[in-house]
Amino acid sequence: MPMNKKELREKYKNKRQELNSTQIDELSMAIANNVLKLDIWSHIYFHVFLPIESQKEVNTEFILHILQGKDKEIIISKSDFETLEMTHFLLTDNTKIKKNKYNIPEPENGIEVPTNKIEVVFVPLLAFDKLGNRVGYGKGFYDKFLSKCKSDTIKIGLSFFEAEKNIEGIFENDIKLDFCVTPIQIYNF
Repeated sequence: MPMNKKELREKYKNKRQELNSTQIDELSMAIANNVLKLDIWSHIYFHVFLPIESQKEVNTEFILHILQGKDKEIIISKSDFETLEMTHFLLTDNTKIKKNKYNIPEPENGIEVPTNKIEVVFVPLLAFDKLGNRVGYGKGFYDKFLSKCKSDTIKIGLSFFEAEKNIEGIFENDIKLDFCVTPIQIYNF
């Protein structure tokens, strides 16, 4: 039975809450090792989310280390909960990160990067299916952001868990992923 977004949100929030910090780090490291196998390293501008620890998101620190080691330009965002828009900033040695009232780590300031510069986006998600559809928290930040990216921007979901067969209630304007990386494998859509 395919589940709808609301049911999947519930299911995967609960599954994530069962993970302890050691498991999160081990699974996040395995995801980062699989990211290394993707054919994306000719690109320069990589957008990465900083994990909300209370939500037990994938720890992207390992991916950040890979990107820094490969001298990539790393972009992180700040979310505006009134407009549901994200503003993107270059991550530099001087970037000050501070948690907002929703516990999301964000840059306080920095060099703003236009969306059309971004070539690869690592996308947070709660669940995804074998067709490349994703379920986020339901605020639509990433749908809005990804719809403004260039059509050839590579969208890579990161998930601790494997794909659902399919998700019920997908909308036309939901942006699909190009890849999803789990600790076990890479899905290519």
